[in-house]
Amino acid sequence: MNPFQKRTAIGIASVSMALALITSPIAWYLARENAEKGVVAAAIEESERVMQRYDAVNLSGPMAALKAEEAARHSTGGMFDVVEIYDAQGEKLAHTSTSKGIALEALRILTPHGRPDYTSAFYVGQHNDNAPWVLRVFVPLRSGSDVTLPITGYFEGVRVMPDWQRKQIFRSGLMAAALAGLAALLCGAVLYPVLVRLAQDNNRKTREVLDSHISMMEALGRAIAKRDSDTGAHNYRVAWIAACIGEKLGVSGSAMQALIAGSFLHDVGKIGIPDAILLKPGQLDEAERAVMRTHVEQGRDIVVGAGWLDGAQDVVACHHEKWNGTGYPERLAGEAIPLSARIFAVADVFDALCSRRPYKEPMSYEASMAVLAAGTGKHFDPSVMAVFEPMALAIYNRLAQCNEEAARQLLQDRVRHHFEQ
Repeated sequence: MNPFQKRTAIGIASVSMALALITSPIAWYLARENAEKGVVAAAIEESERVMQRYDAVNLSGPMAALKAEEAARHSTGGMFDVVEIYDAQGEKLAHTSTSKGIALEALRILTPHGRPDYTSAFYVGQHNDNAPWVLRVFVPLRSGSDVTLPITGYFEGVRVMPDWQRKQIFRSGLMAAALAGLAALLCGAVLYPVLVRLAQDNNRKTREVLDSHISMMEALGRAIAKRDSDTGAHNYRVAWIAACIGEKLGVSGSAMQALIAGSFLHDVGKIGIPDAILLKPGQLDEAERAVMRTHVEQGRDIVVGAGWLDGAQDVVACHHEKWNGTGYPERLAGEAIPLSARIFAVADVFDALCSRRPYKEPMSYEASMAVLAAGTGKHFDPSVMAVFEPMALAIYNRLAQCNEEAARQLLQDRVRHHFEQ
């Protein structure tokens, strides 16, 4: 299992467990509520049947109390343990209890109420830790099923839930909770391979896009090399050096990607410089130097708006700026120069000093570092140099025997690391 699959598995498992922990109590609660409602529906139906049977629906006249007493007596012991019947004005006509009902009333846990005046049936469940589980049913009586008919009385019943029913409801709730939790876990198990497959497809497409980006960057690099033979392996080396420095400075993500692309393409503007100036073997005169310096603006114009290369503009546009403000084209100074350009400046000069060029031999490590030390605080950012100095010898030794293909491989390793995250 690769790191992505492991993270995906942990993430899905965590979400599935969280869903199970959330849905299971909800399923338990709903199952218990539905079970209660089923009991209440049966109780209401039973109360209406008994009241109809003993002609106790219309509780008016001299026989109202007797009818209510008879109906109440026949209602207790079955669905109800306590029954109270009221007339239309809310006067209590009958009250009967089973032994369970008497014990329940002795506990004084039933909330008393005033005269009943409700217009539709409802129930109240009472779940007390140290008392029985009780359902209280409240039913307004009418002479027919039409709810617009006047109320003729009130039936109130209390049921103490027996042990067998409590256990049945508990098992039903437990089963519902278990099924809800299992469904959440199974859903996660089913989603895992789907997400892994989608991620693999996405990674494949991302790699294809990355490969096209790298190919485009290298194509631009080869175009520069065709114009200026000194810049072939140099592009790979300086981009790799800049990436190494950037890693030590904590540069990452899009900033690191911009640093690598900008370093590799820093001289892309030289494509627009005439051959007579770009390839002139001797010193350039003042007018020629002015033309040569335009490669900065031309390079910036090439990369700006070019999608993923857009971030490269900081290095391309500012790689000739100097820490003390004597560079070009904007004469930026200090931290006004983008960090990526300050990093690149060190990498560029170090590689130029240490590498062979048609017009010079490579300088030794010691001589190269002496030049960089002399330029610290003038050309180079002292904080970047402080990071670079401890790693400079290892970089020098690594690049000493590198041809262009080896340097290309070094850079590709850093590109894969930073662009595939």
